[in-house]
Amino acid sequence: MEKATEQTTQQIERFLKKIAQKFPPREDTSIVTDIHVRVSQGSGEMLAFDDDDNEVTRCVVEQWINNNDEDFYNGVEQTLISTFSALSTIADSLGILKPYSFVLENDDKDTIAELYIADDDTVIIGKDLMEGLDSDLNLFLEKLLG
Repeated sequence: MEKATEQTTQQIERFLKKIAQKFPPREDTSIVTDIHVRVSQGSGEMLAFDDDDNEVTRCVVEQWINNNDEDFYNGVEQTLISTFSALSTIADSLGILKPYSFVLENDDKDTIAELYIADDDTVIIGKDLMEGLDSDLNLFLEKLLG
């Protein structure tokens, strides 16, 4: 997929800011949810939902309309990760109980990737939270028992 245009990046930034407006930072955060970002390859629509499938916001990314690239979702994932990373102060300060994730989904609500995981002291961008844990534990046990 071609590199994101400046217009695409601006649309994603506005999208994230609209999500932040719906979940402003609060002292007594009690909302427990993740943000599900659903992107349609045909219409270019990008929608955000909470865990209960309530729509939070939506926009249309012109660059993604009728994009037939085989690696469409991979390109969308990389674009969203880089934009969310650049706006991590916003992505990390939603009025949602931590940890929470931004999850990329296709039209069928199938999870494609975790884009951004916000936790109190840990922010993991574009990788699974538990990735590499098995090998880390095995190494630890080898050293402990060795």
